[in-house]
Amino acid sequence: MRRMLFVTLAVLLTMCRASFAQEWIQYASRTDLFGVNFPAEPKIQDLAYATEFGITLPAHVYSADQGQSHYLVTVVDYADAEKRHAERAAQCKARGGEGDACTNDWRSDVQGSMIFAASKFVKRDAKVTHFGWAVIDQVEGLRVQLANADGSKTFGEIHRHGTRLYVLEATVPARARRRDCFSSR
Repeated sequence: MRRMLFVTLAVLLTMCRASFAQEWIQYASRTDLFGVNFPAEPKIQDLAYATEFGITLPAHVYSADQGQSHYLVTVVDYADAEKRHAERAAQCKARGGEGDACTNDWRSDVQGSMIFAASKFVKRDAKVTHFGWAVIDQVEGLRVQLANADGSKTFGEIHRHGTRLYVLEATVPARARRRDCFSSR
């Protein structure tokens, strides 16, 4: 059995929070092989995720809200990326295409998936206050922090483990204070 990636969501553990009456839960997804802290049992939604190189892959979005704070984990399964890219390249060639138009870019799509996901944060109507490297349970990734136009703050973290891309996001209201932050597991 594949090793489950337990992410004690650094985004949630290092961010500011308002005072909450209820305890957070430790949620584990056996389907998508991760664990994370949420303020409540998350809603789970299926999603067709469009990759940088134009294929669509299955994904799940786990979401929970607490007051004005929103927490999301999006998990994209890249297991069929090579197959889908090969099919697209074959269809292109069958229609008479050639050269770069019919290239099988699956490796670039998979290897660049974290940067592509991070670029979606950077393109928002927000000021990037941090962009850097991150690691959780020895799985490397990227960390993005935003100051949103409405004063709220968004903390994002992106990791790729095995065939899955994990995009973690927390948005907290402007009133969140530094003294309300937690910083350890």
